[in-house]
Order: sequence, then structure tokens, then C-alpha cells
Amino acid sequence: MRRIYIVEDDPKICDILADFLHKYDYDVTTVQDFDRIDQEFKDDDPQLVLLDINLPRFDGFYWCRKLRALSNCPIIFISARDSGMDQVMAIENGADDYITKPFQLEVVLAKIKSLMRRVYGEYRNQKENPIMDISDLQLDTSSFVLTFQSRHVQLTKKEFLLAQALLSNIEKVLSREYLLERLWDDQDFVDDNTLSVNITRVRKKLADIGIEGALITIRSAGYKLVNVWETLQ
Repeated sequence: MRRIYIVEDDPKICDILADFLHKYDYDVTTVQDFDRIDQEFKDDDPQLVLLDINLPRFDGFYWCRKLRALSNCPIIFISARDSGMDQVMAIENGADDYITKPFQLEVVLAKIKSLMRRVYGEYRNQKENPIMDISDLQLDTSSFVLTFQSRHVQLTKKEFLLAQALLSNIEKVLSREYLLERLWDDQDFVDDNTLSVNITRVRKKLADIGIEGALITIRSAGYKLVNVWETLQ
């Protein structure tokens, strides 16, 4: 069964979503304790999460960060908050998509199917080597772990996508536009400042494993990852 975990404090919306998804053979669980969302997630082990923003005690952004630290499971926000900043914050905190209320059930289903196909189904590249190894800098594409000389650091999804693009194009300048396209499928969620924030985070993660100065800003052009051994000489 394809299991979906719904984190929504409106029982009516929970029931509507659950009943609809059951018709399409999804196994649906709903939040029972808003203080133990991360533990319920571990116990249920879902393949996708539908998450509201306005929740008791801690908001959806907080829980999205917590869940993303546990898993790369797809997360879709469903919220009545429709500002661009809320959508940017959702993506920055690890979400894969954002749907505003009121929503059409068919749109929710289409987005769920699309994410499921990309992460688990026919769009997933099963033949790709899970380990990228460029000059001893290794990126595990299945666990989002970056390794250099036996030092490891966990990446978020967005950090992973940036690292993957840069490692795949070592010593090449990648434009901001190209990197933004790699980060998000839906251009409505792209914010230029968000790329800068995540580039800074990737630099910090590289520093955490002993690599300083390898990710270079090329003024008016973009970013380049140089051979890490050049920075150690």
C-alpha cells in the first residue's frame, strides 16, 4: 500500500482528504497527537506527507524541518495561507510542493501521483550509481550524505540538489537560472534570494567536512565548484 500521513487540525478536511484518497487505494493515516508528529511519522513510515501550516503549538514549518531531518519523504503543504512568502518559507523548510485552500481534490491527487512517480516510480533512475565521487568528495544520492576524508554531513533536499548539480559540473560556471531550475520544478515557487541562502548553507556544509573556498561566486555569472584538493594546497 502507498501510505500518506495527513497532518491537519481540521477534522472535516482530514476526513475529506482521507475518504478521497482511500478511493484511489492509498493507505491514509492522520495525526493523532500534535506534540508527537515526528514520532507518529516514524511509526507510520509514510511515502508522502500532507501538511498544514497553522497547527496547535508548533506550526507546519517547524514540523517540516523535523520530518525532513528524518527522511527524504515527499512533503506537500496544504494551507489557506496564500502569500508568496509562505510558499517560499515552505520550500525553504524542505517541502516539495504547496497547495492553497480551498483546493480541488483532483489537483491534490495529481500532485501526489506526480511526486510518487518521481520519487518511487517510473521516473526514478534505478540504474544510476548512488555514490558520486569527484576528487574524493562523495555524495550519496540515496541518503543525501556528503563525505570527504571520512567526515560526513547530512544535506537537506535543496542542499543536495545544489551539490549534485555542482559536482556534476565540476570546474564549470553554473548560472543562477540553471540552479534555480534544478531546485524547483514549479517556477511559481522560485525566489532568487532563496538560492543565495542555500548556496551559503552548502558552503557551510562543505566547511563542516573540512572544505573551505571550493564553492566560488562568479560575479554576474553564477557559481563554480573547483577541485577540492586545490583549496587544500
